[in-house]
Amino acid sequence: MAIVSVSNSFLTFNSPNQLRLSRRRFSAMATSTTGVRVAEGEGNLPKLVLTSPQNSEAEIYLFGGCITSWKVASGKDLLFVRPDAVFNKIKPISGGIPHCFPQFGPGQIQQHGFGRNMDWSVVDSQNADDNAVVTLELKDGPYSRAMWDFGFQALYKVIVGADSLSTELKITNTDDKPFSFSTALHTYFRASSAGASVRGLKGCKTLNKDPDPKNPIEGKEERDAVTFPGFVDCVYLDAPNELQFDNGLGDNIIIKNTNWSDAVLWNPHTQMEACYRDFVCVENAKLGDVKLEPGQSWTATQLLSIS
Repeated sequence: MAIVSVSNSFLTFNSPNQLRLSRRRFSAMATSTTGVRVAEGEGNLPKLVLTSPQNSEAEIYLFGGCITSWKVASGKDLLFVRPDAVFNKIKPISGGIPHCFPQFGPGQIQQHGFGRNMDWSVVDSQNADDNAVVTLELKDGPYSRAMWDFGFQALYKVIVGADSLSTELKITNTDDKPFSFSTALHTYFRASSAGASVRGLKGCKTLNKDPDPKNPIEGKEERDAVTFPGFVDCVYLDAPNELQFDNGLGDNIIIKNTNWSDAVLWNPHTQMEACYRDFVCVENAKLGDVKLEPGQSWTATQLLSIS
């Protein structure tokens, strides 16, 4: 196992020149076996490229800790970034796998929290068991404290395997007082919305936000395969830890998780005319408040794989 440790400040960039310098330094430290390199992304933002020995690949922007691409060995990208996505650090990146933390949806702070609006840093990179691995870190700072006055550490480990993408999110309370949060991985899958379906949700309690997101309708999922015939915005409570997703493009993706208790399906339909046909969101979520005492941690994992 080859391991490359990277300091928190190592991948912090304020200019394109700093990015080029840090990329050379990172390349000098990381051997070819690590499968992790830094590159210049859209808007000159730094991104990490993880490549497995089998040529599966993922791209992660440090802004937002957002995975924007997951290509399997065939070269097909199974994630989707919206054509209206901006890479200017003013708005979160719209697509891929953005973080919702410490709040899912609307609430007391900004929509979906601030985790997708802050720079994450690299704390570790390694190659283990034929997987490319990187761990990112997010800590509280003036920006987060202004809206959510708690000390925290978020560690996000991303693992790219032969035909799999695995993540582990660990939230630790580093404050001297308890706090509560909700969170989700807002995964955009490349899909034909007209042909996509999700299996495994039958029997779940539902909170359907169509037609009124502010007053969801409680129900129970009766379908074996949930489809996307129009606008879809539905929460599935106490969802199973494995779902089967058919993207309508010939790919069947198994979505396994630990400790993500809920699921969310979303497609904006004609509210996003330019691209709604080309993606659906299947999200692992923890929508009930997680309460952490000082020093306590909460961890959840997600494994995406081709069946």
